[in-house]
Amino acid sequence: MAVFRCRRDPCGCICLILTYFSVFYADYVVIQYVLIPAYSGSVWCTLHGSVFNIILLLLLACHSKAVFSDPGMVPLPETAIDFSDLRSQSNHLNDRGWTVCSRCETYRPPRAHHCRVCQRCIRRMDHHCPWINNCVGELNQKYFIQFLFYTGMASLYSMALVVSAWVWRIRSEREGDGDKEGEEAPSKHLIVAHYIILLVESILFGVFVLVIFYDQLVSIITDETPIEQMRNRLLKDKPNTTHPTHIAHTRKPKIALLREVFGRGSIICWLFPLHSSPPSVGGISYSALPDYDV
Repeated sequence: MAVFRCRRDPCGCICLILTYFSVFYADYVVIQYVLIPAYSGSVWCTLHGSVFNIILLLLLACHSKAVFSDPGMVPLPETAIDFSDLRSQSNHLNDRGWTVCSRCETYRPPRAHHCRVCQRCIRRMDHHCPWINNCVGELNQKYFIQFLFYTGMASLYSMALVVSAWVWRIRSEREGDGDKEGEEAPSKHLIVAHYIILLVESILFGVFVLVIFYDQLVSIITDETPIEQMRNRLLKDKPNTTHPTHIAHTRKPKIALLREVFGRGSIICWLFPLHSSPPSVGGISYSALPDYDV
């Protein structure tokens, strides 16, 4: 539950508030100080306002899905594991890639890792993101990437609108429309201040999400989460050692790897926060207990 995660991670709660504040502030400045003064009475005012708000609506929808969706928590068993019996099962578990989490006291499937904030094991865990106050895992990575995509689009769009409005104001002043410059001086300074704040916000968020968006795509097409990449680097430094949880992934086409995250429907559907069926990795059953008979 998101409420319990907020209690465990105050930083995540602050980031959630900051995210929504930044979105609504950007919408307020674009409408009130960019579009209305520069494009009032023009069809461009309605057009830009509609497109920008559609982008923000999709941004908030994807963000909400990433926040409240199950990232892929490994179900807890009804009874605790008998750790004294693990020695006889360890070889069988390692052969199939299953491991045991001593914190959750449960078996976990291949590529699952424990999150210290959520206090649960997450299937194909990428990382715990404070901006969604949730883990990015197998079942919500799609919504997280969509959130990054629309945040980048909103940042670029707002920067373009601010620059165009700024150019319009300079041109209007040169053409002699500033006869009431003395009366409008406070309003002019306020508008410029909002422009600068929105530009700084857009640049910071735009660069930030661009880097993370790139890392997410690389993680998908290489079929390695950041945790697995770090583990594999450590294994390369120690070529004579083997890791009990290391699993060699079969090479798949990049489009197949992308479809495992975004769904097997039309590529156009990848742009919307629509529910897609959970991915099936190698036919592994994600129950609370490994199936030894298969």
